Order: sequence, then structure tokens, then C-alpha cells
Amino acid sequence: MTFNEIMNSPLLYGLVGLGIAYIILFCLITLKKAYKHALELGITREKLKLVITSSAIYSVVPSISIVIGLFSLASVLGVPWSWFRLSVVGSVTYELMAADMVATGTGYESVAALNAAGDASVVGTVMFVMSICIMGGLIAILLFGKKIQMGLTKARNKHGELGALITGVLSLAIIEAFLPMQLMKGKVHLAVVFTSCIIVLIHLQIIKRFKCLWLRNFVMANTLLLGMASSLVWIRILG
Repeated sequence: MTFNEIMNSPLLYGLVGLGIAYIILFCLITLKKAYKHALELGITREKLKLVITSSAIYSVVPSISIVIGLFSLASVLGVPWSWFRLSVVGSVTYELMAADMVATGTGYESVAALNAAGDASVVGTVMFVMSICIMGGLIAILLFGKKIQMGLTKARNKHGELGALITGVLSLAIIEAFLPMQLMKGKVHLAVVFTSCIIVLIHLQIIKRFKCLWLRNFVMANTLLLGMASSLVWIRILG
């Protein structure tokens, strides 16, 4: 079997089904418990209905970024494995980067080149790295999550706005750790990053000038969509 055939095997489609069932069951149980507890706190059914409706609406567009990530990952790793990863334990940024590192470590230019070559011998390595390495974060949260959270909360309460700024910068620093790797991939990647920054700034100006606070929920999704669209333009310009 080739790399692509394994990644689209019936067994993995079964895992997709289990992943979807798990997510649906988890959401239903959580919704039921939260709804019951809200009623016990004295919140009216009308207000709860409004909260559920608005939350559902404002969850759709931000989720587009995950769907696009699924399409990107599925194009090289097949639909079942990609869906299982992103619906249960995965992160778009981590999944693509982990798979690409495995591909380059085994001598291929990228994970797309690995898929094109159909090298089935690397399938196990890809799955192992993606599955085992991401557990480091989960284990760290279990062991140190409460302590870290209490420390950040204490810093925010003690230092006021400075504490809030520090925690915000920490979150951004974790995300931006991936940025240098993208910038080193070539002119097109650099141009897309620059374009994405401009799109974010435009969103912020619109939010600030027109007081469109609801737009903050869609900044990531809109930036991802427009950034990917700009990549097609930059590829034609820069090659």
C-alpha cells in the first residue's frame, strides 16, 4: 500500500467516526450539565436560549479556520487521520508542522513531497510523532497547569494592567515561536505573513473606529481566509 492508501484506509475512517461520536457526546453532556446548573443559579430559560443561540452563531465563522486547516492537512495526510486529529486532540499549527518535520527529517523537501512519493514506510513515524509529542503539553497541563494559572492570576491582580499585559504577551510569545520557521521558507511565506499582519491591523482599525466589538470574534478566521487567498496572488508574483 502507498502512503496515500494507508492514510485513507477504512480503519482510519472508523477512527473518524469514533472521534465525531466522542465530540457529540461530550458536547451534549456538557450542555446538559451547564444548562441545569444555570437554572439552579436562577438564570431564566429565555436568557439561556439567547446565550445558546448567540454562542452557536459566533462559533461558526471562527471555526472556519479549523475547517481550512483540515483541508490543508487532508490534502497530504488523507481525510480520516486529519479529521481525527483536529476533532479530538489536535491543533492546526502543530499538526502541519509536526508532519512536515517528519518529512524533512526523512529526506523529503516537505510533507507534500512525501505524499507525492507515496512512501508508506514513513506512515508510522508520522503518526507516532504527531500523537506522542503533542502529549507533552497535555501532561504538563495536568502537572503544572493549576500552579501556572494561579501564578498568572496573582500577577494580573497584583500588577493591574501590567499583569494583564504580561499574560497577554506570554500567550503571543508562545504563538509567535512558530513565526521564524515560516519566514525562513521563502519569499512567498514572508509576503503572506506581511499581508496577514496588514489584514489584522485593518480589522483593529475598523473595530476601534466603528465600535464593532463583535468583529473581534472573526479576526482570526477572516485573516486566515484572506491570507490564504493572498498566497495565490503572491505565488504568481514571486514564483
